[in-house]
Amino acid sequence: MPVTVVRFNLVDPDATPTSLSERYKAAVEMATYADDRGISTVQTEEHHGVGNNWLPSPFTFAGAVFGATRRIAVTVSAIIGPLHDPLRLAEDIAVLDLLSGGRLVTVAGIGYRPEEYEAFGVDWKRRGKLQDELLETLLQAWTGEPFEFRGRTARVTPRPYTQPHPMLLVGGSSQAAARRAARLGLPFFPSAHLPELEAYYNERLAEYGTEGWTMMPAAETPLLHIADDPDRTWAEHGEHFLHEARTYASWQSKDIRSAVKSTATTVAELRTEGVYRVLTPDECVAYVQGGAANLVLHPLSGGMPVDEGWRSLHHFCENVLPRLKE
Repeated sequence: MPVTVVRFNLVDPDATPTSLSERYKAAVEMATYADDRGISTVQTEEHHGVGNNWLPSPFTFAGAVFGATRRIAVTVSAIIGPLHDPLRLAEDIAVLDLLSGGRLVTVAGIGYRPEEYEAFGVDWKRRGKLQDELLETLLQAWTGEPFEFRGRTARVTPRPYTQPHPMLLVGGSSQAAARRAARLGLPFFPSAHLPELEAYYNERLAEYGTEGWTMMPAAETPLLHIADDPDRTWAEHGEHFLHEARTYASWQSKDIRSAVKSTATTVAELRTEGVYRVLTPDECVAYVQGGAANLVLHPLSGGMPVDEGWRSLHHFCENVLPRLKE
């Protein structure tokens, strides 16, 4: 049985406050439905100042999902670590960990958009040092014991539900990120399928005498939409997929490695590329039978109409999942 994920970033380039509110409510309702049907994880992320309303507050969204569900995990992949106050983040994650009974997974990256740092008044050149401080502070804070923080004594309460600490991974595609994870004995979450970086991480674990593991994306990690008629879906809704793909591509450079990286400039190119895929239920089952270990549904991709998002999710949960469980 593959890991099943429903991704939400709440992008909607044409949103009004009213329509965006409805989209947020629909996402929580979808998470509840996914939880009832046995989907493994809701995945969300953090970006700021994006004109298409990309979700900036993943922990707030995670709290809403936890309040409406019983079993499903929420993976925040990823936060932009240096933009967060370390003590406040330690408190927020601890509260969510308690609220959810340990269902929160946080991937801490450093981001790749200098304009986000500028908006928060954070020095882009110090991002590595700030990330070190953040991760070290979280691990100290969750012990519940007093510790030194920026020249003063700090103590964070409450202690989290998960011991020794909530699930925290270090994200990235650089040796610096892998080295940081190994030094702290934290799991490493590469942003793409990078076996050479995993090997480097394992070497650093041995060097530091720490223990850890890698959660690495598969060589192919397409974003899926399930429909009876893929041709019709691409014709009617392909622009939504393309909008999101082009937005994401505009942020990336040759140094950014991502599991979801598109170079398409047209809907036809995007369909051929395979980063976004529209599959029938039968095709989705065959995809799993061909060896897919992860299925990432993206029902509200790029401003997708909510009704179409529900059709995709219903198809997956009613016409794919039962066959996988068999």
